[in-house]
Amino acid sequence: MIPIDLTGKVALVAGVGDDRGFAWHISKALAAAGARLVFATHPRLCNVVTNILERDLDKESRLLPFGQGELKVEKVIPCDVEHDTMDDVDPKKREDKRFAKHGDYSIAGLANTIGKEFGAVDILIHSIAFSPEIKNKAIDTSRAAYLQALSISSYSLTAMLKALQPCMENRPDGASAVALSYLGGDRVVPHYGGGMSTAKAALQIDAKQLASKLGPKNICVNIISAGPYASRAASAIGDIQDMIDYAAQRSPLPRGITPEE
Repeated sequence: MIPIDLTGKVALVAGVGDDRGFAWHISKALAAAGARLVFATHPRLCNVVTNILERDLDKESRLLPFGQGELKVEKVIPCDVEHDTMDDVDPKKREDKRFAKHGDYSIAGLANTIGKEFGAVDILIHSIAFSPEIKNKAIDTSRAAYLQALSISSYSLTAMLKALQPCMENRPDGASAVALSYLGGDRVVPHYGGGMSTAKAALQIDAKQLASKLGPKNICVNIISAGPYASRAASAIGDIQDMIDYAAQRSPLPRGITPEE
């Protein structure tokens, strides 16, 4: 048994899109410790995630560490963190059937569902990052892509904690938010473009600001910067293996990280 007891705690994991990424493996560790799991997933990936949670084909990927059984998720909630409310959604996306079928998929909609169905959130995992021009060097990144990268990858942490604060503040044992960053937020890393370095730097200072403001509400805010890993999302970079090899050559281990770690 993992030497952490989270029995009965509600853990909201935002950014699960498959069974490869950090969010999935963090979810399994939380479940092994006894937490109740809720996923906040991009509307276009809800069916993918639901299938992984139900199909016999994916049973092995659902097995929990420490022999604690199989991953169970109480609810998969559609959430596009680019939008605080549905009033922010542009007409084109609003008319897109892939989104429209989910109803309210804004951050406010997520918070309302959590409040009504679970009442509280003890743990928030923010595993969200996106740039439409991730393959572009910084000098070649458009203003629109740069701002979208910051909106989704950085500001969403602030927006989610603002919306979820009533569910997280003054919990009996306190509440905790953990976001995932990367070395590209501290220094120049080859192949990491599209505004993502700036977005990670913003995420890190935002986390410090949020920790300061929410600490009196008994909410801890922290960042994990684990290193490059070839998740589905990271594979969009194109040169992710070069990034992994570069890091491994300079690591004391020396090798890349694993999601289980």
